[in-house]
Amino acid sequence: MPTERIVIPVIENAGLESRLSEHFGRAPYFMIVEINSEGEIAKVEAVPNTSEHFGGFGRPPDKILRLKPTVLITYGMGPRALSIFQQARVAVLRANASTVREVVEAFRRNELEELTEGCREARHPL
Repeated sequence: MPTERIVIPVIENAGLESRLSEHFGRAPYFMIVEINSEGEIAKVEAVPNTSEHFGGFGRPPDKILRLKPTVLITYGMGPRALSIFQQARVAVLRANASTVREVVEAFRRNELEELTEGCREARHPL
């Protein structure tokens, strides 16, 4: 297994026990989990979301791309954000659990599905 750098939007900075955010762009933190070539967790780090959603600068996808992920695991996102990640060749997978530890374990077991369609809520125009 090649080295993976996974970014997961979370609502708290509690390491592997952090709970996932319902909306990736409004997550207070992005948890970075690095998986080494043996498939083991090599690093866990929380990065504050300083995008425009939190009074900072830039769109959430731009902030995440600066973290150099190979994989993004989330419950969902708007179609524009999904397109940005697809163009950057970042695998976007649908979360199937509530904590970082649980979704990383599901990732390691190859149980997560690719997110192929963005949310169609009012705040996610095409």
